[in-house]
Amino acid sequence: MDATYLFVRNFRSVTFEDLPPRVVETTKKEVLDTLGVAVGGSSQPGAKELLELVQAWGGREESSLIGCNQKVPAPNAAQVNATMVHALDYDDVHEKAVMHPAVVTIPTAMAVVEQRGGLNGKEFLTAVALGVDMLCRLGLATRPGFSPIKTGWHFTTLYGYPTAALTAGRILGLDEEKMVNAFGIAYHQCSGNGQCVVDGALTKRMGPGFSVRAGVVAALMAEKGITGARNCLEGELGLYKMYHHGEYDAHALTHDLGRHFEGINVSIKPYPCCRGIHPSIDAALEVVNKYDIKPENVKEIILSTGEANHYLLCTPFEQKVRPRNPVDAQFSIPWGVATAIARRKVTMQDFTEAAIGSREILDLTARLKTEADPALKNPQGIEPAKVTIVMTDGGTYSAQADHPLGSPERPMSLDDCVRKFEDCVSFSGGWLPEENMKKIIDRVGELEKVKDVRQIIGLLT
Repeated sequence: MDATYLFVRNFRSVTFEDLPPRVVETTKKEVLDTLGVAVGGSSQPGAKELLELVQAWGGREESSLIGCNQKVPAPNAAQVNATMVHALDYDDVHEKAVMHPAVVTIPTAMAVVEQRGGLNGKEFLTAVALGVDMLCRLGLATRPGFSPIKTGWHFTTLYGYPTAALTAGRILGLDEEKMVNAFGIAYHQCSGNGQCVVDGALTKRMGPGFSVRAGVVAALMAEKGITGARNCLEGELGLYKMYHHGEYDAHALTHDLGRHFEGINVSIKPYPCCRGIHPSIDAALEVVNKYDIKPENVKEIILSTGEANHYLLCTPFEQKVRPRNPVDAQFSIPWGVATAIARRKVTMQDFTEAAIGSREILDLTARLKTEADPALKNPQGIEPAKVTIVMTDGGTYSAQADHPLGSPERPMSLDDCVRKFEDCVSFSGGWLPEENMKKIIDRVGELEKVKDVRQIIGLLT
């Protein structure tokens, strides 16, 4: 039996009572984090233009657009809101699966909930937890024993298509046959390459939005009776054969399905950039704070990273030390480390058009070199990093970070997530009233008691 059927049956059978308490609490943190970064990203390049397009298109008033009082067809709302979530590259991440799960599941669930007239908090949490689990499993099963970064796929987008389809299908109450069809319709659309990262293109922010829009449409098409492929994952022309040459781990894909939920291994980001940069930022902050490093006394900075992160986040070297645009900066270890040394913190303000022209930071990136260290490897997970700072007086200081802040080994608390939410609201320009912000924080904290999650969604418009 193709694993497609196992996921479909899992989506249809698991109840809120089947979710372990830790999964419930982690999912609530993901919800709060996702809403916060959506507010923060609501006016960012890419998201802003897409919002304007969708507003101009109009259409049936079904689902809310974050930050405005206009409703649009559910697929369009899901796309815009997901793009806002991903615009700052500040959304949660599953390090071993190399993907952002909540950007797919939560905007999908929000849009479909409104289109269908409401849903209680328990059902919302269950749909999101199931979607997060599936998305992460799809990534974990890919290329066992090798770093998936070099496959060229943006996994969040690629696997977001079927995940969004089943998340929507769960909320729509589709039967097994229609859920399988929804998966197949979504698979027919699967895409999402990484060239946007190489070129510093805004489509990096758009990818998850494309997948959630298509996933919602797939579920609605299946509901109408349109059929799709049935053996989508392990079939002769299924996803793993077509996209990964048959290199996948069936055990990782479905082992303990319905009993183990990968959401417990999701990390909440403390810095608004690619997660692969975070170990280097942590190491840099440790050095500058421990030894009171002053930027003007730095002679040289040596960044040591694993080979996969060096490939993706340190090359081409010239555009990593002198970002052409904010997307380049969001995917540059040199930029993240230089920022940490110059500012002793790394914030959303450091990845804007204005920030990338900072002479203070560019002066430090000019004194920086990188190296790929084979010892700093993690075939399935985030790679450790080491930062060495050589001073003008000859002193040399270094630190290595193995588990970055926000990871399951060093988790952010709910209070940390609240502070991050508040920072995102402030960064957005304060369009969200403080009263609404406090209500969102309170209601998400007790989401399982909320009778209709539209009460929360309405506070974001």
